[in-house]
This record gives sequence, structure tokens and C-alpha cells, in this order.
Amino acid sequence: MQADFQKLLPVNARAMAMSIDYEHGHVISVHRHAHAQLIYAIQGVMTIATPAGRWVVPPTRGVWLRPGVEHQIRMSGAVRMGTVFINCANSPILPRHSCVLGISPLLRQLIVAAVDIAPDFADGGRDWHLLQLLLHELDSLPVLPLHLPLPQDARLQGICERLMEEPGEQLTVAHWAAQLSITERSLHRLFHKQTGMRFGQWRQQARLLRALEQLAHGAKVIDVALDNGYTSQSAFTAMFRKHFGTTPSDFYRDSATVLKKNSAI
Repeated sequence: MQADFQKLLPVNARAMAMSIDYEHGHVISVHRHAHAQLIYAIQGVMTIATPAGRWVVPPTRGVWLRPGVEHQIRMSGAVRMGTVFINCANSPILPRHSCVLGISPLLRQLIVAAVDIAPDFADGGRDWHLLQLLLHELDSLPVLPLHLPLPQDARLQGICERLMEEPGEQLTVAHWAAQLSITERSLHRLFHKQTGMRFGQWRQQARLLRALEQLAHGAKVIDVALDNGYTSQSAFTAMFRKHFGTTPSDFYRDSATVLKKNSAI
């Protein structure tokens, strides 16, 4: 559907939207678009993987992808995706970097309305103005800390792949430094240079983003906590609340309440 959509997008068109449903576990293979894309999680969780890193997109959030970015999308839970393709050549106000955004109630309703806009809309008409407002609202959204950057260094990539596959892994920095035959200080310095994050911070981020995927398809909080290396449910809940501002149990319940109040697509 996405490829067909791009064929329909007129050269001078600024944007066009659609909504699509996917089953749990569905994977959209690696691809890229000539236009920028806003991928909005109406329901369920999507994990967007790119060569530069991963984004986890829970309900009521969206990921902004610049044109030409190779990406794969994996669905956790039954997913309902709202997507907006945008011609950046005619939209200079848009975010410069790919990122996860908090979707405002106004933007949510604009996406709802944009899904029904035909691709041959006229400049200056009601649909044109609606899309203009959508683009301005998109540019004002807050960027959320739901990104997991990946290093380019092959040695660090091996460590990161291991930690993403086994988030509960408790091996220390000293262990990984010894594996690479470098000092702990050198490992910390290299890791920060490659990812912009400290090693411990990156591992915590990897665990929390993995937890969002697990919680999306009904895993128990205690099982998620232990699987991701926390010694107790309370320790996991405290870290989750510090990072996301709510408890694991309330996270998706809060999102469902927001959607109910604001008329999801």
C-alpha cells in the first residue's frame, strides 16, 4: 500500500495520509521512500530499525523518517498504523532529523481528516489548508527519548547485538573491554563517541525499549522486569516511571484513555 501511495503522490503535492492494520509479529521488510514519512502508532507498538539505530513507537507516538532512510518495521501486538507521506521539497519547515515525536491531539485529528483527502487536491482549497496546518503542527512536536543509536564500529556492534538479543545480560564493562583487548576507559570513550550515550545509559535504554515491545502484547510486568535484568518488579517500575513518567501497568492504559478521548482513526 505504501509503494502504491507514492505513485499517487503528485509532484507538487505536500502530503498525503492513510491508515493500515497489521497483525502481531508482522514485519515490513527493509525499504526506503523518496518522500519523508510520519509513522503514527494508533494502536500497538512498532519497532523501526535503520542502519543508524532503532526507534520504538508506542501508542499515541510517531516516528519521523527523513527521505531515503532505509528502514524495517516490526509489529508488537495488533498494530493500527497511521502514516503520512510528505514532499520535503515543498515543506522546508519539517524536522531535520529522524526521531520519535509525541503526537498532539490536534495532529491526531488532522491525520484522521487527511486520510480522506484525494491525491489531486487543489492548491488554496480546504484540503490544501488542512495539510498546511498538519505540517506546521508536526514541526512543533516534542522529540521523545525512544531512540537506540547503533555504533558503526564493528566491535561495538557485536556487543550491542548481544545486549539487544539478551537484555538481561549482566556482563560488566570490564568483561567487554577485556574481550576487545582495550581498557575500560577506552571502551567508555569509544562507546560515547559512536553513540552519544554512556555504555550503562545505552544498556538501560535498550532494556526499556525492549520492555515496551513485550508489554504491548500482554507480557506480565514481573516477567518483563526479570527478562530485562532487573532484580525485582519494583526496581523495574521505578526506572520505567523515571523514564516515561508513568508505571508499566498504566502506560498503555493511559494511551488507550487518550485515544478514547480524542477519537482515534
